[in-house]
Amino acid sequence: MNILVIGSGGREHALTWKLTQSPKCDNIYVAPGNAGTSTMATNVSISPNDFESLGDFILANNVEMIVVGPEDPLVNGIRDYFEAQPSFAKLMIIGPGRLGAQLEGSKDFSKDFMVNHGIPTPASQTFSAENFAEGITYIRQQSLPVVLKADGLAAGKGVIIATSYDEAEQSLKEMLLEEKFAEASRKVLIEQHLNGIELSVFVLTDGLSYKILPEAKDYKRIGEQDTGLNTGGMGAVSPVPFAKGSFLEKVEEKVVKTTLAGLKKDEIPFKGFLFIGLMNVNGEPYVIEYNVRMGDPETQVVIPRIKSDLVTLFEAVANQTLEKVHLEIDDRFACTVVGVAGGYPGTYNKGDVIEGLENERNSTVFQAGTIKSGDQTVTNGGRIIAVTGMDYVLENAINKAYSGISSIKWKDMNFRTDIGRDVLSLVENTGL
Repeated sequence: MNILVIGSGGREHALTWKLTQSPKCDNIYVAPGNAGTSTMATNVSISPNDFESLGDFILANNVEMIVVGPEDPLVNGIRDYFEAQPSFAKLMIIGPGRLGAQLEGSKDFSKDFMVNHGIPTPASQTFSAENFAEGITYIRQQSLPVVLKADGLAAGKGVIIATSYDEAEQSLKEMLLEEKFAEASRKVLIEQHLNGIELSVFVLTDGLSYKILPEAKDYKRIGEQDTGLNTGGMGAVSPVPFAKGSFLEKVEEKVVKTTLAGLKKDEIPFKGFLFIGLMNVNGEPYVIEYNVRMGDPETQVVIPRIKSDLVTLFEAVANQTLEKVHLEIDDRFACTVVGVAGGYPGTYNKGDVIEGLENERNSTVFQAGTIKSGDQTVTNGGRIIAVTGMDYVLENAINKAYSGISSIKWKDMNFRTDIGRDVLSLVENTGL
């Protein structure tokens, strides 16, 4: 089978890495890919949102399956584009259509969906520039801290947790009146802040049945101990010890089943990944957000823990036979640490030479913001690599990830040194 992975990040490198392990995979292409994917697949210089050029490539290369990594092409309707044309009738597409993608594409849409279907979620209200003054009044009615969310896609950076009313009001002004996140913040949700432990649960569904994939905890802030600006993610850990047992049973009953039933009731077809961002509040799950694709860097700890053939799973999604496929999960812990460019998530350099990628290590390196320049690999983004360590002992998995990333260098490289340490402390202190 010829497969096309769409995207260029660490998520797409991890998916490509896993797909190439399948005996069913003949040729694999990545559009546009990165320096890492080029070592195991053929990179194709096509934008993920250039549907026409992607279509031409699919037909010319007899591509039978596409796996859509990032959210933009899903929200923009890549599935709808191909499904509308008879020449792509047999193309297997992993990812929902435009309507289903609105669960991520619009925070307002997803919040209404949750409320309408009784899915536990923090209270919120949506505001636009037209009712800015009402938004200020609403902020003053909330307990601190106050959560503000850009309605649309903002590359994982559209959430602000304001610790004072002045900060919340200034943030609302910047988002609504000064268009801080452009089109994404034309509407802003002001949401109740919950005290709890955040985690992510991943579901693969064919629209009829589902498989719950390994859960993960990611680390969004740039600074140690979760301080500083939000990023696309600085690391992740899986499994999450505090999520096992009765809590995950509640997640399945109150969130997963209810969400999929709501999609069916609303006649929203959905084939692909459903990422559920959760807060564990005293043992009860609350949905913070939906994403309609795998997360990055969570993919770099979730995918390595899947023992089953990924091509077989994706075929079952496309053919709606997922319930017949057995999902086998690796019992080991996985920890990934993300190396970023100096200055990220603000301004940063590109084109810095990366050294040490060829070093032997007890970890797996997934590349993201990289590109080949002659014989060298150089930086080409904010988040450059994610190094994943695995072991039956959590501390060993963490140490393997840090040993791996410490052997890689580029100018002004930065990474957090505390990824997974909070989970490790929890395990040591509670015996979970």
